[in-house]
Amino acid sequence: MSRFCRGSGGRPPGKHSIAARVAGRLAGGAAQVFLIVVALFWLMPTVGLLLSSLRSPSDISESGWWQVFTAPAQLTADNYTAILQNETITGSLLSTVMITVPATVLVVVIGSLAGYAFAWMDFPGRDWWFLAVVGLLVVPVQVALVPVSKLFGQVGIFETTLGVVLFHTAFGLPFAIFLLRNFFAEIPRELLEAARLDGAGEIRLFARVVMPLGGPAIASLGIFQFLWVWNDMLIALIFADSDSPPITVALQQQVRQFGNNIDVLAPGAFVSMVIPLAVFFAFQRQFVSGVMAGAVK
Repeated sequence: MSRFCRGSGGRPPGKHSIAARVAGRLAGGAAQVFLIVVALFWLMPTVGLLLSSLRSPSDISESGWWQVFTAPAQLTADNYTAILQNETITGSLLSTVMITVPATVLVVVIGSLAGYAFAWMDFPGRDWWFLAVVGLLVVPVQVALVPVSKLFGQVGIFETTLGVVLFHTAFGLPFAIFLLRNFFAEIPRELLEAARLDGAGEIRLFARVVMPLGGPAIASLGIFQFLWVWNDMLIALIFADSDSPPITVALQQQVRQFGNNIDVLAPGAFVSMVIPLAVFFAFQRQFVSGVMAGAVK
């Protein structure tokens, strides 16, 4: 009979390697303290931006944002009142919403339909078409800027909201199809066959069975696409209307035109950051479920 337990790797019971003991110590309170410190450092720029947006321009020019902890009377909401009356900022926020929402909805809807088709429908050249979609994932956006600009100019949608939406939709679809196809392929075949035996067609099968089961993946895709489009500046800078630019371009123009108007830049930047964060936290549970779906079977 072996002297030590086989599961302990030949070591006496109760004794562990140095690496195991270090890992055990790090898994305790020390690791939690370290993670809290890292999180505080990571949040510091955001906190600084928030506090700067609540200070007057004179206070910002005279001292740093951390001075509010010793002089909380500096905090004021006048900057936010001013940007709500700033037609450039409010118009840019509206333009960003008008670009982001359609681009996200189109990618989710078309990507869901295409992902289901690639996963469960048989049609000629299905595998080759899917390989083409995967190949489009590695195409950089910069390659298409010149030809797409020429195309949009010929059809009359250059510097329009429609042009920006179509561009984001086209470049968001390859990832959407790839993600949803792989998720839909994990649905048990027996479940789909049972629905077909009950007389469900492809449209009803997709709407009643696949969509509810694919909710976490679809929510994850929607969050990714919303964040990408909302925070984009390159495509908006080239294809958006210069008279009503998205918020990223509007803030960049504020920096170029004035440079020192931090009373407009700070609250505008914080508002542009809060909206996608609110969307993320609203769908946080579905997002985590979608990310972990492929890890647990």
